[in-house]
Amino acid sequence: MPRFAANLSMLFTELDFMDRFAAAAKAGFSGVEYLFPYDFPAEEIKAQLDANGLTQVLFNLPAGDWAGGDRGIACDPERVEEFRAGVDKAIEYAKVLGNTQVNCLAGIAPKGADIGKLEITLIENLRYAAKKLEEAGIRLVMEMINTRDIPRFFLNNTSQALEIRDKVGSTNLYLQYDIYHMQIMEGDLARTMENNLAVINHVQLADNPGRNEPGTGEINYRFLFEHLDRIGYQGWIGCEYKPATTTEAGLGWMKAHNAI
Repeated sequence: MPRFAANLSMLFTELDFMDRFAAAAKAGFSGVEYLFPYDFPAEEIKAQLDANGLTQVLFNLPAGDWAGGDRGIACDPERVEEFRAGVDKAIEYAKVLGNTQVNCLAGIAPKGADIGKLEITLIENLRYAAKKLEEAGIRLVMEMINTRDIPRFFLNNTSQALEIRDKVGSTNLYLQYDIYHMQIMEGDLARTMENNLAVINHVQLADNPGRNEPGTGEINYRFLFEHLDRIGYQGWIGCEYKPATTTEAGLGWMKAHNAI
């Protein structure tokens, strides 16, 4: 059975961020992920990881002004220097936290932008980040996100991501496959993950519709967990869902799906 990581940006949000690590460990998670660590000293986060016996699984490269509506800057030709500075910052945090992979959010395509220019910028930024991260012993993943939740998000399906990866030409660039986003954008989840297993280095989950915990929607997670085990997926599964009520009340899915 795959290993599950609590996404602390979505789960236990009634607690202060630093208190969510202990809550995740108590709930039975062995790893954690979240959007960003940059608002806190890396040493403080590391202390929480160590105190609770947790593995730091994933966080994102700096993605611009999140509160202001940014959802990544990697495709923006006007923000290349900011992107590259963010790669350095992510490496600093990853080294302290023992984090071996980071995710790149492509960002929202500006209205009226030249799509070809955005793609070239994304390719060049991914090539730069993949090389810098590889030198630091860190893998780079990129995430496809549905355009219902984030309209005009630039990277939004598996075939597009594979084309981008080929153009980048780096063996240190992988896919982050979010089951929720890809159920909306393309479906055919099991076959897509199996066909691209060699380049999928991280998986995330939530049910659809609603983006709540497994068992609340249409996705057959019992089948998918067994399928991932059967095809030999070795990575983590990040639990990036919005609890339908509270995190604790919704954790029954883990036992129901033999996740713990």
